[in-house]
Amino acid sequence: MTLKQLRKMLDKKEISAVELTKQYLTKINKTNNKLNCYITICTDSAVNEAKKAQSAIDRGKADAFTGLPVSVKDNICTEGIKTTCASRMLENFVPPYDATVIEKLKKSNAVILGKTNMDEFAMGGSSQTSYFGGVKNPYDISHVAGGSSGGAAASVAAGLCAAALGSDTGGSIRQPASFCGVTGLKPTYGAVSRWGLIAFASSLDQIGIIAKSAEDTGYMLNGIYGFDENDATSSKNAKGNYMKLVGTNINNLTIGIPKEFFGDGLNNEVKTAVMTAIEYYKTLGCKIINVSLPSLEYAVSAYYLISSAEAASNLSRFDGIKYGFRNGLGEDYNELIKLSRSEGFGNEVKRRILLGNYALCSGYYDAYYKNATRIRAKLKNEYTKIFEQCDVILTPTAPAAAYKIGEQENDPVKMYLADIYTVTANIAGLPAISTTCGYNSHGLPVGMSLTGRAFDEETIIAVCDRFERDFVRKEAVI
Repeated sequence: MTLKQLRKMLDKKEISAVELTKQYLTKINKTNNKLNCYITICTDSAVNEAKKAQSAIDRGKADAFTGLPVSVKDNICTEGIKTTCASRMLENFVPPYDATVIEKLKKSNAVILGKTNMDEFAMGGSSQTSYFGGVKNPYDISHVAGGSSGGAAASVAAGLCAAALGSDTGGSIRQPASFCGVTGLKPTYGAVSRWGLIAFASSLDQIGIIAKSAEDTGYMLNGIYGFDENDATSSKNAKGNYMKLVGTNINNLTIGIPKEFFGDGLNNEVKTAVMTAIEYYKTLGCKIINVSLPSLEYAVSAYYLISSAEAASNLSRFDGIKYGFRNGLGEDYNELIKLSRSEGFGNEVKRRILLGNYALCSGYYDAYYKNATRIRAKLKNEYTKIFEQCDVILTPTAPAAAYKIGEQENDPVKMYLADIYTVTANIAGLPAISTTCGYNSHGLPVGMSLTGRAFDEETIIAVCDRFERDFVRKEAVI
């Protein structure tokens, strides 16, 4: 059920918050061993939070999130609950504080069911790099759930939570939402506080939402957006009221279709599903125009140079000294750090750290990192020109549907290139939402994305919602 439906049930007392929470926990305990989407299940604390929520409902003090059961990606800090980043390095780390988004949910008496599995330190596109084992797709457990927020997407798709918080650095919410047949929203950079999000790439990371519908993502965003003085990258431009255009007439909107997103690398079944969605918007009266993003061919290279450089810097704090995994065999300070980092990080994280340090070192900085920042500026300018002609941009979310586990994980370049359709929104700091627009011949979901102007989430949510109202989703088989 959607958040809106659950809210009505709780307010009418058709079900109590405790009963609802226990139903979700029962299903999690029955299903999680098949999907591996939760790392930590918060059974006791979730029931206690549900009791507090029900007390608020009984006193007539309920607000938007009171009693609603949600999951949280395991790179968002939760006081008293392990936050591992799916890494051996932080296997037993328990934060002493809540992230700002968690503070907001707790203030509203939401119920946190658990912490979801992910690619280690959010580095990956399959959720198979986790120290705790990979996540499986609820539509076919032999396929990946996508990443890095694969556990969050799988938990929503399988009905193991009402909605989920994730993070998106280069598509980490939208791509798994596409693979798992749910809706994923990456807000504008700075619209939601990153305070308490364990950083991967600080200029690209953004906390966002995975839910059953576009309307639900707007519902969640209304509760977590806003300026935060603890976050230097937080913006005061976020407006709120993200559901205000839901259900309104979108016939007069112009939708841009970038030709570069429909080239040779796009799977034919994905292309057909997305083109069918474009035709749907035409029948509504929307104006469809062709636009161009010439720098798309350089986007993946620029993204991986920028993100890896920032990751190398951010992850330097994990040295086995203050907290995190520590190897006990080091004979001196340098050996202790070397052994702790060698054993605490997985291969993909090490690969990004090496690439980042290489790009930043003397003699290569201008050739790699500096050029990547130039591409970033160029992409931003190209998006600005496109939005002079249209209101939203429609593209595929990923070049193909979910692939089989083990099919691509050993080919990093192939994995990286699969991010080509999602990274540009992060590079430009723009909001983007992915929803299901079809299914391939194996019954796996196909996703399309809508990208909007900065701080104009309400438009892309409304355009996405309009499509979802007429599109019939298939339930996951789990």
